[in-house]
Amino acid sequence: MSKPNYRDIARHAGVGTATVERVLNGRGGVRPELVEKVVVAARTLNYPRTLPDAHRGLLRIEVLMVRPETTFYRRLSKAFERIAATLDPLVIVHRSFTEEMKPDEIARRILSTDLPRAGLILAVPNSPLISAAVDAVVARGVPVVHVVTRASESKGEFVGIDNYSAGRTAAHFMARMARAEGPVIALCHPIYQVHRDRIRGFSDYFHEHPGPIAFEWLGFSRDEERYSAESLSFALEMYPHLVGLYNAGGANSALIQVLRRHRRGRDVLFIGHELTDYTSTALREGIMDVVLDQAPEAQAQRALDLILRRIGLTAIEPDRAPIRFITITAEAL
Repeated sequence: MSKPNYRDIARHAGVGTATVERVLNGRGGVRPELVEKVVVAARTLNYPRTLPDAHRGLLRIEVLMVRPETTFYRRLSKAFERIAATLDPLVIVHRSFTEEMKPDEIARRILSTDLPRAGLILAVPNSPLISAAVDAVVARGVPVVHVVTRASESKGEFVGIDNYSAGRTAAHFMARMARAEGPVIALCHPIYQVHRDRIRGFSDYFHEHPGPIAFEWLGFSRDEERYSAESLSFALEMYPHLVGLYNAGGANSALIQVLRRHRRGRDVLFIGHELTDYTSTALREGIMDVVLDQAPEAQAQRALDLILRRIGLTAIEPDRAPIRFITITAEAL
């Protein structure tokens, strides 16, 4: 076969040969999205020359997350790192973290134009300021994908589990597995829509299935150890015959410590999210009973697949169904 020429690259990229010539010879004056198409086409056709250095790194995908101290977000970040290592060197996946409780800082990071982006992946909470920033970025033509939770209800694609179903699943296990009759409680972080969705599913299940095991109280833990421990300690005093605890958010380690120390700790059916070293240990000890894991590795892969599809690096349409959450008990470890 003859080596590819400008006409072949132009046909593959859907542009004119003059555009190909300007891009490959670094003449400038070509819109970034057309530059990307030409470079990708040239690489796909194995054009026999080194592409201009100026065009390398044009496909920069930025991933913005919160709470690097948590196991879940470390798993998510590591998943993006591993997947990025398998991509074409033309694609750069840049991961960074911001402070969860500073919506103005998150909005500023979303709106930043310091470096060109081919796509933006967000794992940050929602607020009017953050949502407006997402809307502005989408209006610029930048593909946005939300992971784990939505930073905007109207703009960008969402990758995550069906959180309402996760809450109903937790309630189903609670109603079937509780060791005695009595009240159950739940904890969540109120700033995350996905946590509210889980609690809504949990509450709806008990409303639809009334019986001797009932959802009595909701505490706001902020996913912080001190607030989580205080909330559970308060509930154990308020409900001396507590039979179940559902943690829709994080800070499981603090809850595990409270239950380990409490005289009735092992009588309380404990269902939470995310498989970690300490939730695995708690499952083995009988402190926790069920873990619903969000599979952050699958979420990272789906998010990058969506961005790569949007920018034309793959013709494969990613699955749009919710990510399957994984139900884990001590017997599965």
